[in-house]
Amino acid sequence: SNCFKRKSEMTGKDNVNPMMNMMNPMEALEKKDVADVDENLFDSLKWWEENKEVTTDLDERVVAKISSHYSFYLRDGMSVLELGAAENSYLPEGLKLNKHVGVGAVKSQMEANPSITESYVVDLNDVVEDEGVKSEELADLGRDTFDAVIMANTIDFLINPREVFKSSWRALKPGGIMIVPFLAKDAYADKFDEAFTKQWRDMTDDQHMWVGGSFFQFSAGEGWEGLKGFDISPEGAKQLGAEESVLDKLKQKDTDLPPGAYVVQARKNFEAEEVDESDLEGYIKSKMWMLPTLEDRDKKLVVPRLARAYDALDTEEEKKRMLGHFDSLPKIYASLIKMDQFAFTFSMQAQLAADLVGDPDFTGSDIQINNMKMGLGLRKPSADFWAPVGKLTAAMQPEEKVNLLAYIVPRFGSDDPTQQEALTAFVSGLEPTFEVIRSKCPNMKESDVQLVGSELLASEVLVPGRSNREEFALWLGALTDVDLEFILAKRNSFKEDATKELEAFQKERADEEQAITDRRTKIQEQVQYARENRTTMFNPRTGKIEQVEPPKKGILGTGIELPFGN
Repeated sequence: SNCFKRKSEMTGKDNVNPMMNMMNPMEALEKKDVADVDENLFDSLKWWEENKEVTTDLDERVVAKISSHYSFYLRDGMSVLELGAAENSYLPEGLKLNKHVGVGAVKSQMEANPSITESYVVDLNDVVEDEGVKSEELADLGRDTFDAVIMANTIDFLINPREVFKSSWRALKPGGIMIVPFLAKDAYADKFDEAFTKQWRDMTDDQHMWVGGSFFQFSAGEGWEGLKGFDISPEGAKQLGAEESVLDKLKQKDTDLPPGAYVVQARKNFEAEEVDESDLEGYIKSKMWMLPTLEDRDKKLVVPRLARAYDALDTEEEKKRMLGHFDSLPKIYASLIKMDQFAFTFSMQAQLAADLVGDPDFTGSDIQINNMKMGLGLRKPSADFWAPVGKLTAAMQPEEKVNLLAYIVPRFGSDDPTQQEALTAFVSGLEPTFEVIRSKCPNMKESDVQLVGSELLASEVLVPGRSNREEFALWLGALTDVDLEFILAKRNSFKEDATKELEAFQKERADEEQAITDRRTKIQEQVQYARENRTTMFNPRTGKIEQVEPPKKGILGTGIELPFGN
């Protein structure tokens, strides 16, 4: 997103709409990715190294607040990973960690930090999209390794925060906590203004709290739990969300007022290790927390469909094979995101993905993905299969083509010669099948003729050993017009059920959005009230709002549950 770039890094890309080419014989346009070299790209490591003599030098009252906050969550003997590490970690005095790994931009600064036991120079802005920070050193630290990840005063400089949070999630042990303190936007703008991202410059501190929380949500979704935000500002600091005039800023410079200080944090959830038949959707959700490419919306749509596909399988072996195919979902969605989202809806995308993964013969091989792209109109269709299939099924609705596509694609990529014969029999048998149905049901719409004919032919002929063309022709010839109308009616009932499910999902999303809006309003009121009544504060040890007079070390500012997730 351009929000996380600096002014010199703003770029734009053209969108592609291939929807009209779905299973169509016309030649699809295939764009090649062209690597654009941006001469103005900000070099993080170079900038920080050139400015290594410039230290953060936080106000001692802010340091005390950060240290106090850490004291509630960090314990002796813990293993801690610090991202954005420099000369000071703001840890509680006397804390004895078992291991404290620093990952930062300047080696000399980390070497000057007495708490750090080992350090690595890593550019946190160098990432693999949807995967994480591009660093062998960070990856070699292992998965499920650390009790805590701390990242103070670093979020303001991250171009790709989602990937940084993904790497943090992997590094944490289940139940481990990630704590992200940050200061008011003007706290050290005179020193590091050039390194700030655009969103940090343009947004208010109030917005920073919500944005910081969203980085957790959009990195691993429900893989995080207990997402909260804290205002830990010292007495006299500017209130969160308060408007500030030019005169206010001048007053703050003339007086010794501390900057505002805030924290967003969450814990790594526990991933299901075994299939729980009583909560199949919960198991599938946990397996999708860190899948790249899929948005949170996509996961919510595809999970229940995957659960139904799993339940529909006959044998334990087929179910085991399906679970092993979840990793192919990003490859599927990498193509689906190129489709027109209005004509090829998110619900249709989820259904195609679930149908493909739920087929025991689908492995996500390059051959299968390539054939899916040809069927979707994202690649030039093959002359011997997809071109004639697209032409002969041109009257079918897109959602009906999705079902047919999901049944055809897994049949490709097999070393079984009888499977190739079955594919040939399918494409050559379409027109004769349609002719028989038209003769039996002269009043049936052409789109319905193609729907019934293609699905009957696919279900009988595409799977080797079920029926050959001759056997299928005899069976089809024995069907009456009543039989065919019944099949169509049954098929349309599935479509009605899917429509009702989509309407229910849309209502659920609307209710969730309203609930978030209501919670946000309530939380803002709570924050304002707490700031005006400084003796009422949140104690994370008890989980309660308590009376304190005066505030003592370890008693935090207002802890609020951020409105993300379920």
